[in-house]
Order: sequence, then structure tokens, then C-alpha cells
Amino acid sequence: MAEPLAPDGPDLVAVFNAHRGGFERTLGLVFTQITPDELACEVAIAPHLLQPYGLVHGGVYSAIVETLASAGAALYAMGQGRTSVGLENTTSFVRGARGGKLIAKATPVHRGRSSQVWEVAIHDDNGKLVATGRVRTVSLERGASIAGETVAVKT
Repeated sequence: MAEPLAPDGPDLVAVFNAHRGGFERTLGLVFTQITPDELACEVAIAPHLLQPYGLVHGGVYSAIVETLASAGAALYAMGQGRTSVGLENTTSFVRGARGGKLIAKATPVHRGRSSQVWEVAIHDDNGKLVATGRVRTVSLERGASIAGETVAVKT
């Protein structure tokens, strides 16, 4: 289990929402809960998130899985003075959704020194499971470089 967050520390939901990338903003992804052992978000289903059959595009589910799992892995890695990047995302589509909102929760399956695995469940606003996913990440030493740049949050 991860070290608990300080009760007088920053409001992590506000911090994470303020640092969403353009892609997460375009999705309409909003973090709703952040603890060391669980992250949650919501995405309102809008026309730009639908594929031609009027269902939520599979990439939306994959993006939610990637975002929540990566944020959880990053939070844990930061506590160790490291950074984290994704290695693998497996997303399974369970049921179609056309409207309302998507509600997702991520929990750690494994958190080691060099790698992590996070699991994500996505439900519709009726509580029905619509997708699941798993992301594997690698934890890097602070200052590590990928694609010619140091791994760091861009502001």
C-alpha cells in the first residue's frame, strides 16, 4: 500500500484537473477523486465522442483507461522521486453507450520500484459496466529522457 497523503496537503483533484492536457480537456475528462489507492473521473458523452453508429468511440474508453492509470502511476512514482510512462494499454469493450456520462475508477494491481500495473473499470451513469482496462508502466529515474526530452509535466 502507498504512503498516505498528508491531510493538510494540496487538493489533488484540483491540481490534477488544472494540469490536464489538451487531449483530456477535449474529451471532457474531469478528475473526481484522487487517493494513493484509487483515482476516479467522469466524462460527459458528447457528439464529438461518438463513432458513426452513435456509440462512444472505443478510443474514448482507451483514453480514459490510459489517463487514470497513468495518473495513478505518476502519483506513486513521484512519491519515490521518479517519473512514470506507459508501456502497454489493454482495453476491453463490454457494452455500448450513447449518452449520459462515463464514470471510471482506477486501482493499482502492482506497484514496484521499476514497474506498475493499474486496472480501470468504466461504468455508464446507470452503473452498468461498459469497459475495463489495464495499463503497465515503467518508473524512470528523475531526469530520464524519452524521445529527446526530459520526462516532465509540460505547463
